[in-house]
This record gives sequence, C-alpha cells and structure tokens, in this order.
Amino acid sequence: MEDEAAEIELLEQHLNKTTQISQRMTSILSKFDTRLVKLEKSILPLHNSTQSLTRLVQNIESTLQSIDKVVSNHEGIAAEEALILRGPQPSDLTAYIDAIERLNANIAFKATDRSMRDNARLVETGAKKLAHLYTKLVAEASAAPPVQPMAYLPSSPPTISSALLTTLQPLVTALRSLPLPATHPSNPASSGILNALKEAQGGYAEMRSGWAKKCLDGDARRVAELVGAESNSAEGGKKVGMWVEALLNLAEVEYGHLLNLGLLLSPQLLATTYTSFITPLLTLFTSTVSNVQSLIKSSLSKHVFLALSAYSSLVALQPRWDDVMRQRAGRRDNELAEALHSMRGVCLRSFPEFLADVKLAEVLPLAPGGKPIEIGTGVTDITNTVVDYLTQLPGVQDAVGATLLILGDGNWRMGAGGASITKSAPGEDEEKVLVEHFTFDVINALLRTLSTLSKTHRRPALSSIFLLNNIAHLRQHLLVAPRTPIDDLLSEPTQTALNSGLRSAKAGYFESVFGPLVTVFSEDKEKSGLGSGKQSTKERFLRFFASLEEVAETHRFAKVLEEDEAGRKKLGEEMVRFVVPVFKVFVEKHRAKDFSKNPSKYIKATPDEVERQIRALFK
Repeated sequence: MEDEAAEIELLEQHLNKTTQISQRMTSILSKFDTRLVKLEKSILPLHNSTQSLTRLVQNIESTLQSIDKVVSNHEGIAAEEALILRGPQPSDLTAYIDAIERLNANIAFKATDRSMRDNARLVETGAKKLAHLYTKLVAEASAAPPVQPMAYLPSSPPTISSALLTTLQPLVTALRSLPLPATHPSNPASSGILNALKEAQGGYAEMRSGWAKKCLDGDARRVAELVGAESNSAEGGKKVGMWVEALLNLAEVEYGHLLNLGLLLSPQLLATTYTSFITPLLTLFTSTVSNVQSLIKSSLSKHVFLALSAYSSLVALQPRWDDVMRQRAGRRDNELAEALHSMRGVCLRSFPEFLADVKLAEVLPLAPGGKPIEIGTGVTDITNTVVDYLTQLPGVQDAVGATLLILGDGNWRMGAGGASITKSAPGEDEEKVLVEHFTFDVINALLRTLSTLSKTHRRPALSSIFLLNNIAHLRQHLLVAPRTPIDDLLSEPTQTALNSGLRSAKAGYFESVFGPLVTVFSEDKEKSGLGSGKQSTKERFLRFFASLEEVAETHRFAKVLEEDEAGRKKLGEEMVRFVVPVFKVFVEKHRAKDFSKNPSKYIKATPDEVERQIRALFK
C-alpha cells in the first residue's frame, strides 16, 4: 500500500508540473496571438496595394502579348502577299496553294472586316494567277503540231501529252477547291474567282477547238482532193465517212479531257463549254459535206456512188453523232441529219435518172450535116457505163436497198409502168429483192437500147457484131467473171434475159455473117438462088469464096469479142463446125462429077485451108 501511495503522490507531482507548463504555454500563445493580430492590422494596407499591382502587371503582359500577335499577323500577311503577288511556279505549286488555303482559313474564322477584305483581295489575286498559269499550260498543249485523226482510225488520236496532264492535274484540283458563290456565299472573293474561272474555261474551249480544227482541216482537204480524183466513187464516199468518224473520235477524247481538266463542272457550264469547243468543228463539218454535195450535184451520173457510199457511211454514224455532238452539248440542232436528208434526196433521184439515161442512149447525137453519128461495132459507152454502175452496186448494197425501199418498188421507172418481176417471199430480204428488181430493169432497158442502136448500121453483119460484142461484154462482166459479187444481185429472170440476149446475138451473127457461106450450098433454089447444073456449081463456089473474102474483110474492120480471148476462140470453133462440114461435103460431092476442066479455078482453097482461114478470123 505504501508503494502505491508513493506512486500516486509521484503522479500528482508530475500532473501539477504539467499543469504549470500548460498554463505558461497558454500564456505565451495568447501573447503570440495578440502580436499576430497587431501584425495583420499593420500588413493589410500593404497587401491591398500589392493586389492592385499584380492585376496591373497581368494587364500589361496581356497587352504585350496582343501587340506581339498583331505584329506577327501583319508580318505573316506581308509574307503571304509577297508570295501571292509573285505568282505560282509550275515546279513548286504546293507552297502557293497552301498560302491561298491559309488566307481562305483566315476569312472563314471571321477576322476583322479590314483583315477579311485584305485576305479576300489576296485570295482573288492568287486565284487569277493560278488561272493564268492554267491558261498558259493549256496554250502550250494547244501549240503542239496537229495530228491526223484519220491515220489513227479506228482508235482515237493522241491529244494532250501525259507529262502536261500530270502538271495540270494538281493545278486543276486547286482551282476547283477555291470558294465560289454557290459554296461560299459569304466569301468576298468568290464572285471574282468565279469570273476568273469562267474566263479560263472559255479560253480552254477556244484553244482546244482551234487545235482540233487544225487537225481535222488537214484531213478534210486531203479527203476533198481524194474524192475529186478518186476513180472509184464508192471509196471516196467511205473516206467521207472515215473523216466524220475521226471527227467524232477527236471530239470524244477532248470531252474526256474537259471532264478531267475543266474548272467548272456544273452540267450547264460543262455543256456551254463543250458547245464552244465543238462549234468550229461543226462549221468545218458543214462546209466539208457541202463541198461533197456540190461535187455530187455537179454530175450525179458520175458521182452517184460517192453519194450512196457517203450516205451509207454517215447513216451508220448517226447514233454516235447524237451522243457526242448533241446530247453532251445539250444541243437540238442535227447537222448530220440535215446532210443525210440532202444526200438521201440525191440518191433517190439518181435511180430514175440513171434508168432514163440508159433509155435515152438509143438516141444518137446528130453530126453537123444533120445525120446521126455512126457508132462502131465495139463496146459502146452506155454498155461500159452500165457495167461500171452495176459492178459497184454490191459495195453500197445497204444504201441502195434502203434508198430503193424509200423510193418504192418500180417507182424508178418514172411512170413507165410495168409490174415487178417477182414479189418478195415472207421473211425474204425486201431490200435485196428491190435491188434485184432494179438491176432487172436496167439490164432490160440496156438490151432494148442496144437493139435500137444496132439498127443504125446499114449492113446486117455489122449490126449483129455490134450486138454480140456488147451483150457478150455485159454478160461476161456481170455474170461469168464479175470483179464484184454483182452476180448475187442478178435474179433468175435477169440472168435469163442476159443468156437469152447472148443466144439471140450469136444467132444473128451466125445468120448475117456466116449464113451466106452455108446457104450458097443449099439444094433449095429459093435459099441459094441458083440452079443445079455445072454452071450453078461454079457459081456456088465463086459466091462462097467471095462471101468468105467479104467475111474476112468484115472481121478486119469489125473485131469480134476483142477483149474475151476464150469466148472468141470458142466462137471460132462454132463457126468452123457451122461452115466447114457443109463446104467439105459440097466439095467432095462435086469434085467427082467433073463440073469443070479446071476445078482449082473455082475451088480456091481446100476444106482444111478454109478452116484455117476461119480460125484466123478469131485470133
């Protein structure tokens, strides 16, 4: 217990000491608090004045920052202005385009009115300089030597080089991205930019059309020269079609370039620009086709196949023309259709006129004395004309068939009447049937004309040789050995008419030329005109050899089948079979009867010699 009491007492002592210390600390802290209050009261005015100075410093710093920003902005605008005014360089377009884009961004972020006007002025200036560079590059492309589009058919010709296209592409992209009234109505530069782009695009169309016209103009002159000098008119017509095809190819290529290089691609502006481009080409087309039509009309009979071939070639191009030259330009005029309408009228007129020319050829022109001009026994001009005409028909069969279909079956006779030789069967090619009908009428008209012309000869022998030469020439070149498939367009009645005409001509030739050689030996007194005694036999031999000499003289003057060696040889064989056997029988019959003391005076040649003489006529 004593120990516990001692501990309690010790604790109490410690507690008292702690209390005393706490009291002293409380007293000290109270004094500190009093002093702090006094210090705070003395510092408060200084603190208040320091806050005002801090705000002042912050304001000064903000002002300085604003001044630095304005100065920096003015320095940037000055640098951009210098770059813009200097103009773009083809080798470094990126920096120039970036500068314009930054100026556009400043305008978009609503800078001050004055700053916006300055930026807009620079953007418009930059756009004009870019447009000027664009025009310069297009002019460079359009200054290239003209090509010959026809030389590249059926492909399209090269126009703008790939290197120049590569240079133009980023420039075009930049110009297309510039602000326009439709997309940036609040941008002050948009109206000026639109005008600059319109002007540049108009210049593009003008320069490219000028270059394209030079290309086509050279080909047009060459076609005109070839058409005028071309012996085969059908080939000339094909060249006209090839030229128009080359025009369409060139226009189509340039339309593709316009889509790639055009600056304003709204449908209306694109159509307007393309119309400006093709207008000179349309003028050239009209003048070229008009020249061809004038040539055709100057001599339709000479240039009818030029008209038919050109018509056939151009009709095939009409759908493409509608697409390339009308729909893409939004045009309603149709120059090709007008040209085709005019050519179709000429073609329709040509068939009745040609048939009339064949019929009128039977009327011979008069010599100065008033007598008809004598014709020879060779192939006459009208026969050659018909052969040339019909031989060229297969090359333009489509055009001929289509035109005759419009004209109507038989209407080429111009009221002469006469029904068609045949009617087309169901499913049969009506156009081909019409061509066959037309060739039938031409052949028959020519046969009648030749028959009439043959009667102008006073000697039947010359008349028959004339008919034989002309009909054989006609049949040889149209049916036996044609140089074109015209025989496919000769119907069975037409071929029958040719074959029948040749048989009749040969029969007439046999009768009028070699007939007297045979009839002189006839036992029929009416045919021979002689009796049956020795004197009559002598007269028969004398007349035979006189007639043979006359035949030889006729053949020296009038050549038979001069161009047909095989036909001439065959005809000689027929004459030998026609004359020699009769002569040989008569000689053998009367030589034994001793009709004369000197038979060689009357029998001037043996049968073999007569045969050789006859064969010699046909060598």
